[in-house]
Amino acid sequence: MMPTDAELVHDLAPTGVLRASINLGNPVLAQGDPDKPFGVTVELAREVAARLALPVQFLCFDAARKSYAAMAEGYADLCFLAVDPDREKEVAFSAPYVHIEGVYAAPVTSAFVSAEDVDRDGVRVGVKKGSAYDLHLTRTLRHATVVRGSEGVEVFHAEDLDVAAGIRQPLTEHVAQRTDLRLLEPAFMTIRQAMGTTTERLPRTKQFLNELVTELLTSGFVATALRRSGQDPALAAPAARASGCRW
Repeated sequence: MMPTDAELVHDLAPTGVLRASINLGNPVLAQGDPDKPFGVTVELAREVAARLALPVQFLCFDAARKSYAAMAEGYADLCFLAVDPDREKEVAFSAPYVHIEGVYAAPVTSAFVSAEDVDRDGVRVGVKKGSAYDLHLTRTLRHATVVRGSEGVEVFHAEDLDVAAGIRQPLTEHVAQRTDLRLLEPAFMTIRQAMGTTTERLPRTKQFLNELVTELLTSGFVATALRRSGQDPALAAPAARASGCRW
C-alpha cells in the first residue's frame, strides 16, 4: 500500500469524517437498515476509514440512483456502485471488487428460450429505475422497451410485463417462490461493482483506493466479508483483474 498523508486524507474526507454512500437496495452488497448496515460494502468503507485513521459515517439509500446522487452532489466521499459509462461522468471508479450478474425472469408460458430472445419488438422489460441493468439495457436493447419502477419485479407484476430484469441472487429467490416464473439464461450482463469517489479528487487519492481494492482482493478480505454477510465468496472479483482502473 502507498503511504497516506494529510493532503490525501483531506482530499478524500474534507469534513474530517469519511462519508460512505451505501446502497441497501442491493442485498448482495449491503444488508440491515440505515441504523445498522452490514455487508461487504460496509466492511470496505470501514477499512478505508481505518487506513486513513478517520471516523466513518454511513449514508444509506434504497436504490443505486440515490447512492449515486449523494456522491455526485457532494454529500458523500465514497460510493459503491456498478461501473457504468454514464456514472463515470461524475465518479472515478476503482477496479471492481465484486462481479454479479444481471438476468431475466419470464412467465413459464412465454415463448422465450434464452436471454437472447428478449430483444424483440413489443417485448416490455421491467427494471429498477437507475440501476446498473437499467442503464445497460437502455443503451443496448434495440427493439424491446424498458419499463422503470421502484423495483423491477414490482413493475413487472403490476403492469403485466413480458420480462423482469434484476440481479441474479434476489431474482433467483423470487422465482423459487413462484411456479409461474423461470429464469432465462445466460445472464445478459456482468455487473462490475467498484469503489468510487468524485472525478475531481487527486490522482493519488484515486490510486490509493484502487490499490486498496487490489490488496483486499488478494488478501481474501473481500471474499471473507461476502461470506460473513451470507453471500457467495466466489462473487469476489479475481484479484488479477484489479490491477488497472480508468481516470
